[in-house]
Amino acid sequence: MISEKHLTGSCYCGNIEYQINGEFRSQCFCHCRSCRLASGAPYVAWGTVPRTAFTVLRGTLKKINGASGVTRGFCAECGTGLTYHNEKTRDEIDICLATITDPGRVRPAFHIWVADKLPWISIDDGLPQYPEWRSG
Repeated sequence: MISEKHLTGSCYCGNIEYQINGEFRSQCFCHCRSCRLASGAPYVAWGTVPRTAFTVLRGTLKKINGASGVTRGFCAECGTGLTYHNEKTRDEIDICLATITDPGRVRPAFHIWVADKLPWISIDDGLPQYPEWRSG
């Protein structure tokens, strides 16, 4: 776990600002198709916090419900993806680590859904790799 208090973050246009007041766990790079499609990127760095640790300070997250009880939160103005919530883990929320004001303070520790990774992505960072989901 990463003990970080009062981390802040925002979307690209600054319309949404948030604060995290809690401990991260399960910091990972996700290579699943769903994350790729939602972000337009080959993979996404996520960190999990208790839902009660995440507060939107300004703006309102636009939410889209996906398959299997998944809700993604993003900025309706600029489209930045900010959150991921799975109903199976209802007390937790995942935050896109790249949207933290100082993203160097929280570092991914492993890769998940590597079975879905794009064939032109080479993972050579030495971090553990898991074919599917792995809770950390």
